[in-house]
Amino acid sequence: MTAEDLVKQEFWEALYQRDDRIWSGNVNANLRAEAEDLKPGRALDLGCGEGGDAIWLAKQGWTVDAADISTVALGRAEAAAAEAGVSVRWLHRDILTWQPEEQYDLVSAQYVHLPPALRRDVFTAAAAAIRPGGSLLVVGHSPKAMREFDGQKPPEELYFEPEEITGYLGDPWQWLVETCETRGEGHHTDAVYRAKRLEA
Repeated sequence: MTAEDLVKQEFWEALYQRDDRIWSGNVNANLRAEAEDLKPGRALDLGCGEGGDAIWLAKQGWTVDAADISTVALGRAEAAAAEAGVSVRWLHRDILTWQPEEQYDLVSAQYVHLPPALRRDVFTAAAAAIRPGGSLLVVGHSPKAMREFDGQKPPEELYFEPEEITGYLGDPWQWLVETCETRGEGHHTDAVYRAKRLEA
């Protein structure tokens, strides 16, 4: 796997087609920890995969849009949401170029690993889609983790420290950083970042 693979729809379609399920279907622990006390509103799950996070948000009372490049993953997510009895708007989008049309109370990007220039573009667009009072939540593997993915170690440039995300917010005076830390240890070390856009 290379950095170039991760930006191609064909890579993700092939990955999801290889097995009946890639992910557990459970909510990511850092999303639960950071969002369970937020007042539900409208949420966007970027890179939603098979939908575990989006479904959890919907169960908490959020109105959820969920975007992914893989049609296979979105099909599984839609089926899982129907089984769970929740409604989510599933969006087939290339998040590398997509500028969300709506405004959200929460934009969550869980383990969206991209080369630095593309990471900047995606997270800057994500921050721009947050209305006053809303939150940006970004979680990814820290360089301290250097986890294997699909039996290989991804390029180190795909990992990031939480402090990097502040540079994608625009005017820093418009934001309150509420979480900026690494959590876990060894291969399970994650960068966790949450910032709230201040009311005008």
